[in-house]
Amino acid sequence: MRLDRVDERIIAILGADARMSFAEIGGEVGLSPSAVKRRVDRLVESGAVRGFTVVVEPQAIGWTTEAFIELYCRARTSPTEIRKGLTGYAEITSACTVTGDADALVQVRARDTHHLEEVIERIGAEPFVVRTKSTLVLSRLVDRPILAGAADQA
Repeated sequence: MRLDRVDERIIAILGADARMSFAEIGGEVGLSPSAVKRRVDRLVESGAVRGFTVVVEPQAIGWTTEAFIELYCRARTSPTEIRKGLTGYAEITSACTVTGDADALVQVRARDTHHLEEVIERIGAEPFVVRTKSTLVLSRLVDRPILAGAADQA
């Protein structure tokens, strides 16, 4: 699906505040509420918009400890197997396969170091994991959401 400038603006607005009404979005982009709804429905149907979500501030819910865990997996472990093994962890905020010595990199949020240790032990017990290497985050230097249209503003 090819997006036009109005679609891009609608996505950017929804990215900043998904609770905004179709009337409010229409006021921003110069369309009627029904026209905005049709466009949003089309964006969802096409897969350009996968869903709507809430963004949780980890510190506000007491998850103040953050770490990155490198996973070293047994030979011939597929990305699908890693994904299936990691999807049940509420503490994992992102995971990806990577180049280099590690097979995957996992971002984790936890209440404290004890909670983090428990999570690392559980991940390390997954049948495909040979070993892990963890790095604790001391402070975030840059932390921003990726929004549609952000490249246009750069």
